Amino acid sequence: MGSGWRSAMQAALYGDDGFFTRDRPADHFRTSVLASPLFAGALARFVERVDGALGQPAVFDLVDVGAGRGELLTALLVQLPAGLAERVRATAVEVAPRPAGLDPAVRWRPDLPAQVTGLLVATEWLDNVPLDVVETDEHGHLRKVLVDRSTGAETLGALADPADLFWTSRWWPGSGRIEVGASRDRAWADAVASVRRGVALCVDYGHVKAERPAFGTLTGFRAGRQVRPVPDGSCDVTAHVAMDSAAAATGVPHRMIRQRAALRSLGVDGARPPLGLARTDPAGYLRRLSRAGAAAELTDPAGLGGHWWLWHDVDLGERGTMLE
Repeated sequence: MGSGWRSAMQAALYGDDGFFTRDRPADHFRTSVLASPLFAGALARFVERVDGALGQPAVFDLVDVGAGRGELLTALLVQLPAGLAERVRATAVEVAPRPAGLDPAVRWRPDLPAQVTGLLVATEWLDNVPLDVVETDEHGHLRKVLVDRSTGAETLGALADPADLFWTSRWWPGSGRIEVGASRDRAWADAVASVRRGVALCVDYGHVKAERPAFGTLTGFRAGRQVRPVPDGSCDVTAHVAMDSAAAATGVPHRMIRQRAALRSLGVDGARPPLGLARTDPAGYLRRLSRAGAAAELTDPAGLGGHWWLWHDVDLGERGTMLE
């Protein structure tokens, strides 16, 4: 008979033998964090802006939700200015065990810290928060999609429950296949609520109400390839995020722009170096050409550059950080 996608994803990704508790995500898919150190460099500059807006507190919390193996925090601690790095309290939030060899300065925990003064960042985390899927039947009724955990085969189950219908009526009206984002809304609202002063930043692929995908986005990744989403723990199972819904669920003012624009405002530019430099400084030309290639990947509007940056300034007054 199968189960709903949310419970199937929970077991497949976060169970005792789940994908994220067992595997190294970097072996299966490429993220902005893993694509180039330019991403961490841009975020380091963002951290500096938040620190300035906070008045350079004695302790600056830097929290990475869905931290993988701590790659982003490791890179940030290296790239931050010494004076700021010395004040940073770095915390990785991740269900997987702490990886061997991680900088002892990085705290490791499975849940959100109670109070954050600084920056909470979640890069490609919400897309892996389990969610249910509903679909319109031949009579025009929305029914829960059930999935066989061992094969990925789907069937239609009972009518969608009232909570799912309430969410879809507001955020994904119409017929077809709908990925119900209420669980992501709650997860992000909880994350933002942990920030007492500072910024909560979500970086992820997603969509807004005017551009919802007619057939959904649920898919899988294994060993660098996109595969059928079978929730047996053998692959990543992911779906794009309803970004506007997650933003509204927090009750905190927000801004949202594409990664291409965000990174450019933080100094990441994919422009190629002038050809003349190849004659006067060949080694410098090659270095800048390599940097331009990495920047182009991070800002490609058809790829990583199309990701959304959603952030909330919390109790920053007139000194709030903005990416313009």
